[in-house]
Amino acid sequence: MTGFSKGIRKVEVALKWDPSPAGRPPTDLDIVAATYLSGDPYGDPAYLVHFDSRSPDGTILLNRDSTDGKGFGWDEVMTIELDRLSDRYARVMVGVVIQQRPGHKTFAQVLNPAVRIREGYTVLAEEGFASVLGSTAATIAEFVRESEEWTFRPGVRGFDEDPSTFTRVMGRAHQS
Repeated sequence: MTGFSKGIRKVEVALKWDPSPAGRPPTDLDIVAATYLSGDPYGDPAYLVHFDSRSPDGTILLNRDSTDGKGFGWDEVMTIELDRLSDRYARVMVGVVIQQRPGHKTFAQVLNPAVRIREGYTVLAEEGFASVLGSTAATIAEFVRESEEWTFRPGVRGFDEDPSTFTRVMGRAHQS
């Protein structure tokens, strides 16, 4: 036994933003989670969970989805049960992507976007997207299985990709 820590077990990822001004097209942000196999933790995702899909085993669930930011409080909420995720998986990346219709939109054009990641009542991270204003998508969290426990690696990293491309590249190793 390595100690009393059980690592990260179950997290909630919440996203919010303000609606577009009157007369402007709605802004649609989406939370995306990608799982990676132990044998290829930086390769292609084993599966994705977003507004139009779900995890095959029910461990990752999008509880709330918004297409316009008009929710009360947090507009999108995703639950990730890391403690129930199969040993086949070594990594989970979580990102936010801006839907690119009807035109190119970056975080600079989204009103007051923010993300909160918590385990139970403990806030692990809460921040905005000021460091990636020119990006169309961003990774916001990485969960890694280390010695049978899940650890959390915070940080916002921007991408200038369409939603489909972003889901393919969001989990690749960082290039310094």
